Order: sequence, then C-alpha cells, then structure tokens
Amino acid sequence: MRVVAVIPALNEEETVGRVVEVVRASRLVEEVIVVSDGSTDGTAGVARSAGARVIELPVNVGKGGAMRVGVDSAPAEAYLFLDADLVGLTEHHVQKLLNPVLVGEVSMTLGLFGGGRLLTDLAHRLAPFLSGQRAVTTEVLRRISDLEVSRFGVEVALSRYVRTSRLPVRHVTLRDLSHRMKEEKLGFWRGVKARARMYLEIAYYLQRAGRG
Repeated sequence: MRVVAVIPALNEEETVGRVVEVVRASRLVEEVIVVSDGSTDGTAGVARSAGARVIELPVNVGKGGAMRVGVDSAPAEAYLFLDADLVGLTEHHVQKLLNPVLVGEVSMTLGLFGGGRLLTDLAHRLAPFLSGQRAVTTEVLRRISDLEVSRFGVEVALSRYVRTSRLPVRHVTLRDLSHRMKEEKLGFWRGVKARARMYLEIAYYLQRAGRG
C-alpha cells in the first residue's frame, strides 16, 4: 500500500526539519510532502533540506486547504497527517499510527499524546478529536467534500465523518510526544489570539456542517 505523509506547516522552521527526518526514515512511508501554508520564515527551506517535497503556497489557506493540496499532489492509498511542530516524534510513533490502517483493521487512526507534557496531554484527553496526528485511507478522504474549507476544523471534519459513517477508528497513544504550543511560538498574547481564532474556525465549521 502506497503511503504519503502530508505535513501542513505555517512558520515552523524550528521543528519541521526533525519531523521530516523521522518520517523519511520510516520504511512505511514512500513520500513526505510539506505544504508551507503562506510561511514567512525558513520553513520551506528547512523542510526541503530535510528531504521533503515542498509545496509553497503564496498565501495562507488554512490547515484543511493545505492538507487538500498535499493530498491532491500525490496519489496514494493511505495518508499520514502530522503537525509540523511536533517534539519527540519517533519512527515507532509513525508505525503505531500506520499499522492498523495498513493491515485493514480500521479506516483511520487518531494519535493522542501521553506521557509528554501535562498541558498537551490534557488537551488531548479533553478533546481527542482535535489531534492532528492521523493515518487515514484515501477512500475516507474522497468522501469528505469540504476538507479544504474546514481550515482548523479539518480534524473535526475527519472525526465527524468516520463517526457518522460508523467506520472503524482506533485511538493510539503516542508516548512522550508533544508539540510547541501557540503561546510558546508566538508569545503569550499573540498565542492566545491564535488559539482563539483556531477555536472560532472549529466552531464555524461545526455550525456550517450542522446546516448541511
């Protein structure tokens, strides 16, 4: 089964290189694509140096749109989605996400932080459906028509579809994995504003989906 990893990234030059290196080392993944979603820092160059195929978007289209660009650029039977700001990613994490999908046990896996950092672990316990670490079959992605307009609601869109379609999903614990929080990357107040904007985009998607 051909697997492509798609990593949407917005100004993640500090972490994206390591994420790409780990995924490229996995024999389960044939290609790694980083979609630089309007980044203004060195994200694209770092990702390219680490061995990823990089797609640079001139303006920010949102996480869902960036993921759709990555998927459309590389046909595969399954996709691995990872955030570009992960800290502590290993090949074992990649295997845990992919194996249940590759052997046909589930249509999607959802990776949850555990034993990493208290705040990020807690966030995944309270809202596991917001995790950006997933493996999913192409068949599922084909049926989600609004992926590109969901922006930060993309994780909700994926979770909602498999739930309403009653498709098999598995939650896998990704031990000792975490990510850089928005407040750490942007400073406290800018981070708070970015987090609020993310939740607004999620709420907007849920409202829009409820009308559909």
